Amino acid sequence: MEEFFAFFAAVIIVSASGVMAPGPLFASTIASGAKQRLAGLKIAIGHTIIELPLVLGIGLGVLSLEEFPQFRTIIAVLGAASIFGFAILQIRSTMHGTPIKNARYGPYLTGILLTGLNPFFLVWWLSIGIKLISDAMVFWSVWGILIMFVIHIWMDFVWLGFVSMISSKGTKLLSAKSYKIFMLGINGAMIYFGVSFLFDVL
Repeated sequence: MEEFFAFFAAVIIVSASGVMAPGPLFASTIASGAKQRLAGLKIAIGHTIIELPLVLGIGLGVLSLEEFPQFRTIIAVLGAASIFGFAILQIRSTMHGTPIKNARYGPYLTGILLTGLNPFFLVWWLSIGIKLISDAMVFWSVWGILIMFVIHIWMDFVWLGFVSMISSKGTKLLSAKSYKIFMLGINGAMIYFGVSFLFDVL
């Protein structure tokens, strides 16, 4: 049970670092939210249309590779290294801020395009994400793919939905300083989980 809660916390923290990070999806949600109160939920649906098939495909790939004895060690090291890299990039991005631009397309298409055309999204799932999927399958076998995805995806809907609703009211989400402190804390926790990934296989 303790291992399950540790895994749950890892998925939440690692996912939060990406979901709540300043980036094209976040900026477009603010811009779209100023016009449509529910734009964030629609963007999250577009995001899911790309993300779910990718996660299922990676999960099936993991299933076929589990028979190799060194697979989990390689994935743990790759996942930890990727976490460190992404955390550093997110911290730099947070400190510099993200410009807000008007969304060119409707929210559904915005979610699809900004997900499917984002190289960092694919790299994240093929490095950090594959480690989370692999760990989930230890607990729940094939069902672990969907269980991990559910633990991850609800954050996209809650966060993007919240951001667009706040934006529709013309309210500032957080002060720049508070947001930076929050994201630094999230990425600090992310680095902690990266270290724990390494200790699991050493």
